[in-house]
Amino acid sequence: MKFKINRDHFANGLAQVLNVVGSKATMPILSNVMIEAEKDVISLTTTNLDLGIRCRIKAEVKETGAVTLPVKRLASIVREMPNLDVAFDASPNHQVKLSSGGSTFRIMGIGREEFPPLPEFGDEKAYTLEQGELSGMIRSVSYAQSIDETRYILNGVYFNFRDGKLSLVATDGRRLAVISKDMEIPASSAGAIILPAKTVGELTRLLDKGEKVKINFNDRRCAFQIATDKDTSGLVDSVYLYSKVVEGNYPNYQQVIPKETHQRIKLERELFLQCVHRAALVCSEKSNSVRIKLSSNLLEITAQSPDFGEAHESMAIGYSGPELQVAFNPAFLLDPLRALAKDEVFFEVKDDVSPGVFKTLESFICVIMPVRLS
Repeated sequence: MKFKINRDHFANGLAQVLNVVGSKATMPILSNVMIEAEKDVISLTTTNLDLGIRCRIKAEVKETGAVTLPVKRLASIVREMPNLDVAFDASPNHQVKLSSGGSTFRIMGIGREEFPPLPEFGDEKAYTLEQGELSGMIRSVSYAQSIDETRYILNGVYFNFRDGKLSLVATDGRRLAVISKDMEIPASSAGAIILPAKTVGELTRLLDKGEKVKINFNDRRCAFQIATDKDTSGLVDSVYLYSKVVEGNYPNYQQVIPKETHQRIKLERELFLQCVHRAALVCSEKSNSVRIKLSSNLLEITAQSPDFGEAHESMAIGYSGPELQVAFNPAFLLDPLRALAKDEVFFEVKDDVSPGVFKTLESFICVIMPVRLS
């Protein structure tokens, strides 16, 4: 197996597949990247058995073949190569010679036979979406995933294709974020999956490289074909991301969303975000809450902690309801405000013991449990 490749294209391709490989691989082969050379392209594949990724890069292939090499070490070497031209030559005993300018490396690999192949999909349940749109939807909810390992069913984002819309949901039990978009859902293709947090992270990183993304899924696994533009990175056609899904039933999130809230105020997102952010600077681990007070046409945000002192912020709003005070964990307010792109958000609140709700004119909702006022 022999090919010549642009150093930067090679390094970029390895960077695309690097994250999947954990620091503690259960088998040596899982620390490796499989490199396959075919006509004019090489494929790079890594997997940890739960998650796998493959991308293809332009190369000048002289002899086809395949070999696997330790991906992290290889990526470090390729990045440091002195010239743009890199020659790759693999012998039948899986030893690889890499040369560029005056540098030569010999690296021991493992044969491809031991490498677990990525499952390929037929068209089980398949949808095609705009990458930019899916990326925005994931960002709008993913901060609310649970990191508590004991509640593994919540360690991911729920994708629900039914009733003429795709809904993405994430919750950790103290907050819940939901976003939906209308789309055609044939009855035969309706279904739902819970995408694990690690896959959500990889997907977010890979999207926005092209126009379309195709999703295939069944009850146990899913795959994303992420189209890449013909750009300068050397990537060809699409990146293939395969993942197992979290098995189990996602809780009924609809019943958490308050059916009626008494007070609704329109907020300028960026201004509110900055006010909460500044007020939260005095919070500490022991007193980690900001208090929101509504009075006639005024919203005040206060925070205090015995260690640091206190902060007070105020902003003018259109409000003519009763005086109200409610407290929240500042991170729970900041996360949705940072994730949204729209300038206008609506905040709904009922009293000091009921959840607060962020909404946008699109179909985004974030429900936040309050902190008890002492």
